[in-house]
Amino acid sequence: MEKINVCIAGATGWVGKALTKRILESSDINLSGAVARKASGMDLKSVFPESNTELKFESSIEMALKRETDVLIDYTSPGVVKKHVLYAIDHGVSVVVGTSGLTDEDYREIEQIATEKNVGVFAAGNFAISAALLLHFSSIASRYMQGWEVIDYASWNKIDSPSGTALEIANRLSSIGKPEDIISEEQTTGFKESRGIDIGGTRVHSVRLPGFVIGTDVIFGGDDERLTIKFDAGTKPETYVEGTLMAARYVIHMKGLTRGLDKILFH
Repeated sequence: MEKINVCIAGATGWVGKALTKRILESSDINLSGAVARKASGMDLKSVFPESNTELKFESSIEMALKRETDVLIDYTSPGVVKKHVLYAIDHGVSVVVGTSGLTDEDYREIEQIATEKNVGVFAAGNFAISAALLLHFSSIASRYMQGWEVIDYASWNKIDSPSGTALEIANRLSSIGKPEDIISEEQTTGFKESRGIDIGGTRVHSVRLPGFVIGTDVIFGGDDERLTIKFDAGTKPETYVEGTLMAARYVIHMKGLTRGLDKILFH
């Protein structure tokens, strides 16, 4: 079986490092490139001494994608991810987006260009399997419950708010239906901001405190009944590796944009 050639942008980052290690051990995926600006020019063996690779870290995806690449996996930062995605699409390389911070408008543009170029792009707000299950089960629950809101938890040093996980859930639920709103925002007295941000009809409240890593609660309410679906992750980046590899194997067979890891789990 021919291996999939994958380049990782953000190869020495929190998730990127664990992902690179797993790919170096993989039987069906080949590491064709690794982008890490601060480690540029260094041998990968300096970070992964157990590997047999002769690769060096590159400073940019422009340099890394000069090698034959099927998929770019991006775990970088909100400020550069869109540029990376568009560059890869333009060069016929499929993309898995693990970086949060892209807006719906960004994704509409990416979808249009990817479709025109016949290139696949797969994005998820969270690549943890349990987060994908949260998204799927919440989508089902929203069809039967009167209302819902999303609570988004993260470390106090997380830059983007709400998190990609919470945004993905809110957008999905809002695409299915709108919660019943007995009191509108205009009718609310006091501090309207306390009701959270309205994303397509779904209220999202972000908590940023020390002691949290990442977590999301979707709280549903009905007639004298309540349901909470909860996702919590700890400090291990390996939590996100398996889902990312599933997406890398999937994206080479698709065209345009697909969002949400549950689309693979329940394909």
